[in-house]
Amino acid sequence: GGDHTITYPILQALAAKHGPVGLVHVDAHTDTADSALGESIYHGSPFRRCLQERLLDRERVVQIGIRGSSYDPDPHKYCREQGFRVVPAEECWMKSLEPLMREVRAQMGDKPVYISFDIDGLDPAYAPGTGTPEIAGLTPAQALEIIRGCKGLNIVGCDLVEVAPMYDASGNTALLGANLLFEMLCVLPGVKTL
Repeated sequence: GGDHTITYPILQALAAKHGPVGLVHVDAHTDTADSALGESIYHGSPFRRCLQERLLDRERVVQIGIRGSSYDPDPHKYCREQGFRVVPAEECWMKSLEPLMREVRAQMGDKPVYISFDIDGLDPAYAPGTGTPEIAGLTPAQALEIIRGCKGLNIVGCDLVEVAPMYDASGNTALLGANLLFEMLCVLPGVKTL
């Protein structure tokens, strides 16, 4: 996909059909800013807009891999106040995310869930082709653990966003993004895998 703004109209359509949905959100950023340069709809604000329109089930939102610079001493306060579970990148460093995903599956239950995966959730050593890279991110193996950990959930949609070909000199970001999308297709309900 393009920038993370695309998730907003997708969630509008899904919520019209299913009501508020759960969200597994992998990203370096929470994307809950209010505005930038006077604009309230941009790639850093989609989940704030979704909250305002009651498109998300606040008790079933998990944000994984969050990190990076901030202008606020408590940059995740807004998300926590909304009921989100925020899993900073440093809680993921050097360990398997399978235990986390067991908790996420329990939290999501059998209600509709959307997966939104920003490629900058991964460390730029693996995925440099993005507009807002942040160091010390997730590994590709952890990305697979997150996506495969969603198997069995009532997934009603998914996206992979923020791949920027102009910054992807090696093509590794596109390769990684394509493989992660394939993995998301494999965990959709009713898909049989070996």
